[in-house]
Amino acid sequence: MKVVICAGPPTSGKTTVLKQAARKLLAREHPLAYLKIDVQYADEDEMFSDQLGIPARKIYSGELCPDHCSVLVLGDAIRWAESEGADILLVESAGLCLRCAPYIERSLGIAVLEATSGMNLPRKIGAMLSLADLAAVTKIDLVSQAEKEVFRANIQEAAEIPVVETDALHGINIDPVVARIENMGHTTEPWVLRGNPPVSTCTICAGKKDIGWEKHFGIVRGLEFDLTYRGQ
Repeated sequence: MKVVICAGPPTSGKTTVLKQAARKLLAREHPLAYLKIDVQYADEDEMFSDQLGIPARKIYSGELCPDHCSVLVLGDAIRWAESEGADILLVESAGLCLRCAPYIERSLGIAVLEATSGMNLPRKIGAMLSLADLAAVTKIDLVSQAEKEVFRANIQEAAEIPVVETDALHGINIDPVVARIENMGHTTEPWVLRGNPPVSTCTICAGKKDIGWEKHFGIVRGLEFDLTYRGQ
């Protein structure tokens, strides 16, 4: 099984990139499966199932961070894709967390960014980009050549990875993404998260809603001091 994990900010074009890549992979007779991880609503699984005829599922993370949800369900998802006869599992993350990275070791991590989102976006999205294997820049037809070059330079400042510039809506320059998928190795066990998760000693994550660092325990910080541990 090959596992491709696609992340990126909302509306960046993740679904479109994966759909265009899936069409080309299907034309080359690669059996596929698709999983969408979102918070509370998604219909992309229906699109992949109805339009492309491949096994597709979705899962809602609800009160969990979608990247945390991914850690919990990806093992089952890989086994499900194998049971469906797929040799490539396409996973689309909600792309909401800027501290975690949804990628696992020996997967292909694709960060999808839209060129219209601002020149400094690559500097703002953290591990989602810095731990990816490939950056796909969408909506390049809507910006100037100078803007594309600055955006590319800012991506490569954040992560030394290949950058593919694409007009995904019209399927332009998707072939480099397809080639990376075809040439990647298998995502063999043990399945392990790539990179270090955030510190979890946090009373906010446990549901405490009070405002002010002095109301919380674990790793805290204030306006005038950096991260420190405060015991109960």
